[in-house]
Parts: sequence; C-alpha cells; structure tokens
Amino acid sequence: QEQLVESGGGLVQPGGSLRLSCAASGSIFSMYTMCWYRQAPGKQRELVAIITSGGSTNYAENVKGRFTISRDNAKNTVYLQMNSLKPEDTAVYYCEGNNYWGQGTRVTVSF
Repeated sequence: QEQLVESGGGLVQPGGSLRLSCAASGSIFSMYTMCWYRQAPGKQRELVAIITSGGSTNYAENVKGRFTISRDNAKNTVYLQMNSLKPEDTAVYYCEGNNYWGQGTRVTVSF
C-alpha cells in the first residue's frame, strides 16, 4: 500500500518562500500523476498543481508564476516550491497520487 508523507510546512512572512516535500513509499511512484492540493480554513479543498509521470505540469491560476511542482523519481518524492507567498496561501497542503493522500502539512503566511 502506498504511503505519502508531506513535510516542509511552517510559518513564513508574506513574500517569503517554502518548499514542500512529499515522499512516497511505493515502488511504482514514477508511474503516477502527482498532485498538490490545499484546504484553507472554512474553504473547500482545491487543486494547486499537478505533474504527470512524464513531467508535464499545470497550475491553478492563483499560483501560476509563484509555485513550481517538480519530482525526483529516484527519491520517490514530489516537491512544491512556493515563492512570493501571500496570506491567502495559508492552508493545509496535501499531496495525492493514485488516490492515495498524505496527512497534510500546514502553511501559514503571516507577519
């Protein structure tokens, strides 16, 4: 059974950066399309970024140009580099692949 473990969240000031990581335990990680989602307090979970097994990416409009999704198949890990963070990026961030979900990592953007 696949397990996904996120890390890298924390408190950052507006304009700052964070890099989230999602480590997968399975042996066929490289075959999966991987996604990052987020859920802000009182809001529905939303798709933030997606990366296919071939490395094609797509982003939500409100993070384009600021966030970058990448993957390292040798390490079974997908990343989300977040730059120019805004208070509205505050949320719990989850990775998902092949319908498996991580437990989430909290990102707070505030002074």
